[in-house]
Amino acid sequence: MLQVIDTEQSYHKVWSLRWLTDETFSLKMPARGFRFRAGQHITLAIPGDTQSREYSIYSGENDQYLEVLVKVVKEGYFSRRLSRLKPGDPLEVDGPFGEFVIDPAKADHCPHLLIASGTGIAPYRSMVRTYPNLNYRIIHGVRYGNEAYDKEAYHPDRYTLCTSGDETGAVHGRLTKHLKKLDFEPNTQFYLCGNSNMIFDALDILKEKGFSREQIHCEVYF
Repeated sequence: MLQVIDTEQSYHKVWSLRWLTDETFSLKMPARGFRFRAGQHITLAIPGDTQSREYSIYSGENDQYLEVLVKVVKEGYFSRRLSRLKPGDPLEVDGPFGEFVIDPAKADHCPHLLIASGTGIAPYRSMVRTYPNLNYRIIHGVRYGNEAYDKEAYHPDRYTLCTSGDETGAVHGRLTKHLKKLDFEPNTQFYLCGNSNMIFDALDILKEKGFSREQIHCEVYF
């Protein structure tokens, strides 16, 4: 049975911003006892601002900090505001939310295929940090190779980068093109996170391969 984590609102102070590309950064805060399940997300708000946004948690359950992965939207408002925060600035944290989590009963004996586009990799970093013995493979689809955010966090034999805009990835083209060529064990658990077009296409591919909807877990970003 999955553990239920009660949601709560709390105030945290920015610890650091770490830029991974010109557009994407990780934002880190002291955890201060904040409890969550790997794969869940939180809502961030800046005190005094009326807007808020949801972000998947990028850190592991046992880390001493709470971290999220943020891509700055050029025409957006909130992500640009977050990118200008300094260490010590306050943030409102609400949550955690969501059921996009690993079932502990299946963590040790089922293969897990973690499929992500772009910053959809965020919950998988949390899962891998939380379950060091997890039998996992990651397929990460991005446009350019520099968007392989913190790829050193994953075993190189378990991480496949698919790049559609250059040829720096292990696979040139969309991740769904690569997914069609693969075979999986019957008890594989599939996790899909990222943009809706990728998720719908991957769902169709996995269904064609004979996998049930109960084996496929989805988290749609946009």
